[in-house]
Amino acid sequence: MTALISITNLSKTYDTGFAALKGIDLDIEKGEILALLGPNGAGKTTLISIICGIVSPSTGSATIGGHDIIRDYRITREMIGLVPQELTTDAFETVWATVSFSRGLHGKKPNPAHIEKVLKDLSLWDKKDNKMITLSGGMKRRVLIAKALSHEPDILFLDEPTAGVDVELRKDMWRLVNDLRASGVTIILTTHYIEEAEEIADRIGVINHGELILVEEKSALMNKLGKKQLILDLQQPLTSIPATLDSFGLELAADGEQLIYTYDTQAERTGITALLGGLSEAGIYFKDLNTTKSSLEDIFVDLVRKPE
Repeated sequence: MTALISITNLSKTYDTGFAALKGIDLDIEKGEILALLGPNGAGKTTLISIICGIVSPSTGSATIGGHDIIRDYRITREMIGLVPQELTTDAFETVWATVSFSRGLHGKKPNPAHIEKVLKDLSLWDKKDNKMITLSGGMKRRVLIAKALSHEPDILFLDEPTAGVDVELRKDMWRLVNDLRASGVTIILTTHYIEEAEEIADRIGVINHGELILVEEKSALMNKLGKKQLILDLQQPLTSIPATLDSFGLELAADGEQLIYTYDTQAERTGITALLGGLSEAGIYFKDLNTTKSSLEDIFVDLVRKPE
C-alpha cells in the first residue's frame, strides 16, 4: 500500500545550531490515526510545521499523495487541515465568519451546509453569531478545529488539541476524531494526554531530542515493551527484603505488606517459579497475588529516560 504521507531523512537545524529534527523517516497511511508523543522541545511541532509548509526543512523530503511539499505546495496545503497550539483568531469576527473565511482562503466555494455541519459536530452552532473575543479558551480551540475542517481536508494535524480543554469538550473532540477517521480522514496528533493516545491511536510514534525513537502499532508496542508486575499480598509484613532475594529486584511496599516483582513479558523465562521457590526458602508466605501490566505512559517514560 502506498503511504499518503512519506517522509525521508527529514532534518531541521536552525541558525543557532540547534538541531530540532534529525533524519526522520516516516510513512503514514490513509485513514489512520497516528499519535506523536514526546517531551516539550522534542521536535513534534517542528515536524508538523514542516509537513504543513510553515517551516522549511534543512535536509530531506516529504510528499503528500505523491506531491512534494515544497515543489507542489499549493496542492499539498489544500489537502491539509492544521489545528495549531496557539489560539490565534480575529477577536472581533463571529464564529461563522471566521470558519467560512478559512474555507475561502483554501480556494473553496462557499458551502454553508458544510460549515453548519462542522459547527454542529463541534457543539458550536449556538455560538455561530458570537464574536471570538467572547468565547472561552475551550470554545476557541473548537473554532480552530472547525477552521481546519472548513475546506474538507484529507489530512488533519492536531497539535496539542486538548490543551486547556475541559473533560466534556475533550470527549466531544475525540468522538469527532473517530467520525473523521471513519470517513477516511487521516489524523496526526501530538498530545501530552497519553491515555488519549492509548485509547484512540492506531499507531504511536515517540520523538525525543529530535529523533523518532520508534513508530509501532499500539498493540504491538504494548506487547513488545510492556512489563508486568506480580504483586504478592504477604501473610506477615516485612521490614526488609532478605539478601537471598536480591537477584529478583523486588520492591517492598511502604507498609511492608506487599512484595512487587517486575518482569519482562517477552523474556524466555519470567523468573516467577524461581521467585516463589526463593520466597518459600526464606520463610515468606503470601495470602494472595495479582498481576498488572504497564500502561502506555509507563512505556513512554521508560523510552525517553534511556541514556542519550
